[in-house]
Amino acid sequence: MNSKHIYLCTLLCLLFSVFTLSVGAKDNKPFRQTTEWHVSIKGNDAASGSQADPLRHIQTAAEKAQPGDIITVHAGTYRERVAPPRGGESKERPIIYQAAKGEKVEIKGSEVMKGWKKLDERTWVVAVPNRLFGSFNPYADTIHGDWLDRGKWCHTGEVYLNNTALDETQVLDNVFLNKQQQPLWYCKVDKDSTWIWANFFDVNPNNELVEINVRQAVFYPKKPFVNYITVRGFHLSQAATPWAPPTAEQPGVIGTHWSKGWIIENNTISHSKCVGITLGKYGDEWDNKSESVEGYVKTTQRALENNWNKQHIGSHLVRNNRVSLCGQAGIAGSLGAIFSTIEDNVVHDIGLKKLFWGYELAGIKLHAAVDVLISHNHIYRTEGGIWLDWMTQGTRVTRNLLHDNEVQDFSLEVNHGPILVDNNLFLSPELAQVKLSQGVAFVHNMIAWKIWPTGKVDDRATPYLVPHDTQIAGYHNCPCGNVSYLNNLFIREDLSAYQGCDLPVQIKGNLQDSLLRYQVVQEADGWYLQMTPSDRLLQQKESRLVNVNQLLDAIISQQPFCEKGRKLLLDRDYMNQKRDKTPTPGALELPKVGQIRVKVYDN
Repeated sequence: MNSKHIYLCTLLCLLFSVFTLSVGAKDNKPFRQTTEWHVSIKGNDAASGSQADPLRHIQTAAEKAQPGDIITVHAGTYRERVAPPRGGESKERPIIYQAAKGEKVEIKGSEVMKGWKKLDERTWVVAVPNRLFGSFNPYADTIHGDWLDRGKWCHTGEVYLNNTALDETQVLDNVFLNKQQQPLWYCKVDKDSTWIWANFFDVNPNNELVEINVRQAVFYPKKPFVNYITVRGFHLSQAATPWAPPTAEQPGVIGTHWSKGWIIENNTISHSKCVGITLGKYGDEWDNKSESVEGYVKTTQRALENNWNKQHIGSHLVRNNRVSLCGQAGIAGSLGAIFSTIEDNVVHDIGLKKLFWGYELAGIKLHAAVDVLISHNHIYRTEGGIWLDWMTQGTRVTRNLLHDNEVQDFSLEVNHGPILVDNNLFLSPELAQVKLSQGVAFVHNMIAWKIWPTGKVDDRATPYLVPHDTQIAGYHNCPCGNVSYLNNLFIREDLSAYQGCDLPVQIKGNLQDSLLRYQVVQEADGWYLQMTPSDRLLQQKESRLVNVNQLLDAIISQQPFCEKGRKLLLDRDYMNQKRDKTPTPGALELPKVGQIRVKVYDN
């Protein structure tokens, strides 16, 4: 080849490279150059949005941003609801919302409230013009909906004194007569004003940070199918979120609103009236009108008509968030969490105020967790830890730390599996609702709970799905059995609850040790598990390494734990350490001597 030919080939290659860089991989559309929009509390919404000339509001940047763009928000407190009007094109070209590196960015659903008038030594009142709230007044909006049992008088509004929520009372006289240490508040709405009475004890609220809820959500699209959004590094708080049953739309402080491909990571989320993070359902005319088995079945059928499938919904990543001080759930989602990963989150102090109560309280509460991974989350001081309800199929729950939860650590309600539960530290000594779900395998867990005593069958006919899909394959009741318990360490349970089950039960290599004592303690660098192994535990030689192919397949859904040809050997413990060939029962591969003190979670 002569020099002329080499030159022509080189030129053609360069032209081809330029062409491919300017044409999108999809539909041959030109790639638009990525723009980074900057937002500052010192900015101006008429600005260009550059770092030197930032915008003032995040929503203004959201209106401008296109797929592939980045919105960087600088330090300060932003009081607005961010409702992205559009999402990205793909996981490679999302729209990214991020806090500037090393800067604290708060987005709040509240407003500062001044102008309090003193009525007595510790009681104050303020009249808030209703125009502050626009079309949504959380002090006229009460908690309501399907499966809410108590507290329907509670409002979605809150009053905060220095970032601590006061307790609402149903009777104004309680505010004046209050002898408790916990301050109270009461509200009344008339034509022009919202009146709020509150105790502030020995402080003047006009000299402190007092805030009231104004917005229903902090980061939540107004419409479904706003896909491929990344939200990272923010402090999101103080939203008047509604009760979020599985049969209704589920706004949260931050939520995906029936979409696909969100990444929610490295955020601090707190002070939601109901739910912190939602991966939930769209809204329709049947919201909160479907409180029954038949009602939720029809909800699921309607969802299929609204693109409930892997192509359009789910595949979210929720990781490294800290979620606290929510009234109902830390992370919740009905139908919308399919094919998602929830990992490395800390969820605590959920559902503890008890002013309202219903059957949807948990640290993590999912309906239809299809092929979901729930891994290495720390859940404590909640009413319920992890609650997987209806149509959990192809899901794995692994290496989670749960303790000091009031009602339960773990609940599996009317699922047909398969569900793999392995290497978890379930350390709350409460009851667990696990007996009447099928296709379940508990492998190498440390378990302090006892099994909730029930009969042999739950008569509710609930759906099971085509494997790795959302299409309904059939309906079945929920008999006990079709469960494997292998190499678990039980502190209170002896598995006698499974005697006489209608479906097969596999029990091997477990150890029940009621003499074992343990303690979970928090120190400056993290959480430690302290325990003294018994001789029975250290000398146990019956356990063998578990291959997932050994587990009982899910009989009703006719789905194995592993795809054909794959072998998943569970040879790593909670700490990701290699197990012995004759492993220790429980979540930790223990040394053979003395007292154990191991850090099980970083702060």
